[in-house]
Amino acid sequence: MNISAKSVRFDDSSMWVELSDGRTIGVPLAWFPRLMHAGRDQLEACEISQRGLHWAELDEDVSIAGLLAGRGDMTHANKAAA
Repeated sequence: MNISAKSVRFDDSSMWVELSDGRTIGVPLAWFPRLMHAGRDQLEACEISQRGLHWAELDEDVSIAGLLAGRGDMTHANKAAA
């Protein structure tokens, strides 16, 4: 099954993605620091493709597969406590 994004919207703390299969998934903006620190105009400049979401100005890409798997920003390694 090929699930894609139909639309994306934001509130103060979350990103909401409407999917082609009728579901809407919400994720915390804290998962994506670039998005969390972006201005409203920057967030609204999202390009939707078959595979995911792209913000050119922010250099941010979010895959639908990653959202469905519960993955946030994978560009920084998590630091584990010793």
